[in-house]
Amino acid sequence: MSTTDQSPSAAARPLPLRIVRRGADFLGRHARGLTLANIAAQAGIIVTGGAVRLTGSGLGCSTWPQCEPGEFTPQFHGEAGIHGFIEFGNRTLTGVLLVVALLLAIGVWNSRPDLKWWGLVPGIGVIGQAVVGGITVLVELHPLVVGPHLLLSMLLVWQAVWLALTYRRAPRRDGAPLAATRWLSVVLLVGVLFGGVLTTGAGPHSGDADATERLALDPALIARAHAMIVWAFVALLAFLVFRLRQDRSIGAKDEVRKAWIVLVAITFAQAAIGYIQYFTGLPEVIVGMHLLGAAALTAAHAAFFYLTKAGATEAR
Repeated sequence: MSTTDQSPSAAARPLPLRIVRRGADFLGRHARGLTLANIAAQAGIIVTGGAVRLTGSGLGCSTWPQCEPGEFTPQFHGEAGIHGFIEFGNRTLTGVLLVVALLLAIGVWNSRPDLKWWGLVPGIGVIGQAVVGGITVLVELHPLVVGPHLLLSMLLVWQAVWLALTYRRAPRRDGAPLAATRWLSVVLLVGVLFGGVLTTGAGPHSGDADATERLALDPALIARAHAMIVWAFVALLAFLVFRLRQDRSIGAKDEVRKAWIVLVAITFAQAAIGYIQYFTGLPEVIVGMHLLGAAALTAAHAAFFYLTKAGATEAR
């Protein structure tokens, strides 16, 4: 834009303010892409966090926010190996996620004022995650802290998908309201994730060879309880799919169909992986796949929950 094309008020602004304004406008135009970047980064944190735990690198950095006393970056030592670099990589990705969250907040604030407060949630969540992550190191990976660390990540993934769909104003379904069962599916999803966290906290993968503190629970019993909640989730999902197939063939039916197909596929894949890891002695690779599946399940449920709202007839 040339100087002659600018409004008098814009031209009168000091150069730094004009640069800031143009930057904010640029982010506003690309906010939809930033919502997708936020989903990828939130899921990436879960994957790298799982790699930290499954490689025994949870205490690769012995303190926080520094990696070692007086050092913010890891140093290679024969005894420590690459554990410090794996842990530091996860911390670095947290910094990348914070940048994405900041850009997203600015973009949403400038392009969708109705969502401006929701656009701040990812940034607030990342800061909270950094604090909880630091506490997990200081308490030497106690499962009562590691568990909430993971659950908060799952919540941020769910919110990231919801925000992305809300931002682009994805169409709602046209059919009978399903508010009660939709919200029951949220309750069961929380139960599934919470059960998984308890199972993990009672299991062998503490995140470090010296971090032997585990939850005083019977791993087999907790795993069975976790499986029961999963099957309750599957049963409710079957009921919801039955109801959704009765929708009228207008509106967002095709997109809703894709959402429930993806959720059903991920749910059964995740259940299969869970049984495989249980009967094969919890190998690290399979456990890592199960953790990635949990993030995918959370994201798929968020899309399903948003798209199955019955237009304007059902309260959010």
